[in-house]
Amino acid sequence: MIKKLLCVDDDKITLTLIKLIVSKASFAEEIITKMNGKEALEYYGDLSESTAKEDYPELIFLDLNMPIMGGWDFLDEFVKTFYKKFNQTKIIILSSSTDPEEKAKMHKYPMIIDYLSKPLTINALKNITI
Repeated sequence: MIKKLLCVDDDKITLTLIKLIVSKASFAEEIITKMNGKEALEYYGDLSESTAKEDYPELIFLDLNMPIMGGWDFLDEFVKTFYKKFNQTKIIILSSSTDPEEKAKMHKYPMIIDYLSKPLTINALKNITI
């Protein structure tokens, strides 16, 4: 079980479903949700100023298509600003997109460990290794 999971998605129903599945599978002790990449970056900004290193999310479930700031823009800024400090954080893209170019693009980011299609399932959680 991981200690802290961050879910970044603009759909409240998807976030509720993720919380339900993660809880049923006893996958994470704590689940934090943000509605877009900008909110997630602000969260990391707060963490970098005030929290002990071991108190940050081990894993992020990241949607790609969100208003305000999407997943790819979040990743670019995360790499520039926060990855050096939070380099143990792993990311799984959780998207409804089936675009092969997006799946190929994930290899540009060293922290991305997988690309899963929505909706998240308990079986998918069981196959995640961090």
